[in-house]
Amino acid sequence: MNIAKNVERASLYFPEKAALIFEGRIYSYRELNERVNRLANALSGLGVEKGDRVGVFLPNIPAFVIAYYAAQKLGAIAVSINVMSKKREVKYIAGDSGCKILITASELREEVPLEELPELQKIIIAEGEAGNDPDMEKLMSEASGDRRCLDMDPDDPAAILYTSGTTGFPKGATLTHRNVVSNSASAGNHSGVCPEDRMQLFLPLFHCFGQNFIMNSAFTKCATLVLHRRFELEPVLSAVAAHRVTMLFAVPTIFIHLLNTDTSGFDLSSLRYTFTAAATLPKETSLQWKDKFGMLPYEGYGLTECSPHTVYNHNFRFKHGSIGTPIENVDVKVADYEGNEVPIGEQGEIIVRGPNVMKGYWNKPEETAKAIRNGWLHTGDIGKMDDEGYFYITDRLKDMINAAGFNVYPNEVEQVIYQHPCVQEAAVYGVADPVRGETVHASIVLKEGMQATEESIIEFLRSNMSAYKVPRKIILTQELPKSPTGKILKRILRGD
Repeated sequence: MNIAKNVERASLYFPEKAALIFEGRIYSYRELNERVNRLANALSGLGVEKGDRVGVFLPNIPAFVIAYYAAQKLGAIAVSINVMSKKREVKYIAGDSGCKILITASELREEVPLEELPELQKIIIAEGEAGNDPDMEKLMSEASGDRRCLDMDPDDPAAILYTSGTTGFPKGATLTHRNVVSNSASAGNHSGVCPEDRMQLFLPLFHCFGQNFIMNSAFTKCATLVLHRRFELEPVLSAVAAHRVTMLFAVPTIFIHLLNTDTSGFDLSSLRYTFTAAATLPKETSLQWKDKFGMLPYEGYGLTECSPHTVYNHNFRFKHGSIGTPIENVDVKVADYEGNEVPIGEQGEIIVRGPNVMKGYWNKPEETAKAIRNGWLHTGDIGKMDDEGYFYITDRLKDMINAAGFNVYPNEVEQVIYQHPCVQEAAVYGVADPVRGETVHASIVLKEGMQATEESIIEFLRSNMSAYKVPRKIILTQELPKSPTGKILKRILRGD
């Protein structure tokens, strides 16, 4: 088993088919596989062997794809590093994982402290001037274009993706070939990917959503990947028309942005499927999307530790507000702290068991033992299940607000805030209070051209929810802090 076999297989069956489209450049499956082989052979010549870690510190460019699969071909482990990382963070991740080789771009090179990383032998430059470092293109030009994947045990590590953790240093979720192969296939199966599809990818490749749910599922199904460095409105929408994109994947903040944008000047008729994950999509947003574009955005739930795909809404019947039912071969339940399943309709922690669950946190056996207990991964997400087996996320365990003894789930409050006609984006969070323990606050971005006051929003909420859930303070702001994937960073709003 080896995730890179998908590219080999596609190059055999669809050699001239477009595998990757990037900034006007088309890579056929034959060319993509050959370039992967060349880099794999070059890395082998530099001493990279099975089990070695290869750091991939790159933006969304073809070199990321090539580096990732080249590492897999050798049986090495791809370590993805967020391109927004600074020197201290890069040092920690490269050092913690023990990277032997790190592939990056010239503009990011200064963030890699080679002299402080004794295990790091070489830095390879994949974009920009290489300077004194090896140039990836030159290395590839001097290497053979023939190579077969090393056959790996299903439980051998394939990738390490570091979680963004709200406290302390990030932890490296170690995903095996079984994790990635099974999860990419499931993502493709549930979303109905076929070889004729063209899948748009502007979410970060260093993140599990972009890397496995989109990139790996595209190549698993021999589809075409339309790659962007980042989300930029006009280039993304223009590419839909130019390349006849059929599948668009985004996060709720991007869906909200597109809803509030005039898209009439772009031909989006080729789109047949849209999908959202990473955070809960408000029901109002989902309905507005269907009204504007004629299709519901399908929804999913997952986390890096689950490769990430875990729950999908839905192959058969879509339920608003639900994340859906477990994907193929995966078990999910709602449990109390001891791991005992709670009755239908009651809230508890979402726990997961299946081939998607990580091997563990790299070099952190104690953290692994806390997260995976009796074969079940404890996600830290609070949820419930209805009598038809559909799951609902009510909040993050760490985001729950204890206001004077009452448990307030921010997502529940946000769903009501989004019903206000002037609200574009909202985030609800707890702030320490010496008397109440915590008080409920909300930061809100209004729709362009709309006006509302703190008092009018609070009055609206008072008429739609229990008094203890209503935010004591509303902050009207121009924007909310977000991660590279578009997830709202409540820890910054809380001041953690």
